Amino acid sequence: MESGTIEQALPGLERRQSSGTDIVTGSSVIGLSPQKRLTLVSGSSNPGLAQKIADHLGCELGGVTLKRFANGETYCRYESSIRGDDVFIVQTACDPVDTHLIELLIMIDAARLASAKRITAVVPWYFYARQDKKSRPREAIAARLVADILQTAGADRVLTMDLHAGQAQGFFKIPVDHMTAVPLFAQYVRDLNLEEPLAAVSPDTGRAKLAGKFAEMIGGELVILNKVRPEHNEAKVTTVIGDVEGRVAVMSDDIVDTAGTLVAGAAALKEAGALKVYACATHGLFNGPAIERIAASEIDRLVVTDTVPVDPRTKPDNVEVLSVAGILAETIRNVFSDDSVSAIFAGENQLF
Repeated sequence: MESGTIEQALPGLERRQSSGTDIVTGSSVIGLSPQKRLTLVSGSSNPGLAQKIADHLGCELGGVTLKRFANGETYCRYESSIRGDDVFIVQTACDPVDTHLIELLIMIDAARLASAKRITAVVPWYFYARQDKKSRPREAIAARLVADILQTAGADRVLTMDLHAGQAQGFFKIPVDHMTAVPLFAQYVRDLNLEEPLAAVSPDTGRAKLAGKFAEMIGGELVILNKVRPEHNEAKVTTVIGDVEGRVAVMSDDIVDTAGTLVAGAAALKEAGALKVYACATHGLFNGPAIERIAASEIDRLVVTDTVPVDPRTKPDNVEVLSVAGILAETIRNVFSDDSVSAIFAGENQLF
């Protein structure tokens, strides 16, 4: 007491400091106001994207030990205390999908048992997103099953990007923040400064509303492709609804899997008179013959994001990868600070 005075609290109300936390005690209440802490960790599915997110946030990735036992079981342990932390776990649905899903569930459970205050699963490409309904008898709705087990494991929130169907958000009883790469693609197209008129092309009637929004963003006409699927991962375009003659056609979709839809659509658009065909898709899965199909197709340029890692050694020359790390980082920052997420997109993140 260098000043020679003693600072006293009001009778029955004392304040003390403990580990950076203010605790106010009274006769009937205790007020606690801890300083919030954000911990960002990555699973093994897309560590490159997680590191980019950390760079945007200006933080380091949290330490977590992930390994496989000899029988294939997954082991997870956080290397430092996360008690009371707001934990964000980055894990995407890339190959092997089932292994990465189980790893995410175990990471969530470990964080819950380590007394994390809130656990957010950052899943840029949602697991089993395409199995969101029953198309035939005796099928599973696997997207709903994934929602159930994420909540059972202990996730308090899910942050995902460009769901195959927006209604999948209804599978959850916890908050779901749905991001979209559509504004990113629109800005990319505008930055090309193309002199030719544009056409925003929907690959099927189900995404016509989204394509209409995209058309407004790039200042082009709306065109819809009518297609049929004889089998899984096969597509046949039957009709081009709209005028693409003398225009640069820009197709937008959520995923590129085996590239059957994009390749068939590009061929139909060129046959209908399109000068060039550009394509944008959030999730570049590139399974099966996708790489060979794209390289030999009528697509002048295909733009995807890094929600799923793309191997630069096999990437065709007409494929370009944009990063969504900035979008995800800003979303994580707003979730952590309890600010609006939809404000990032001016309310246009629900485009379905």
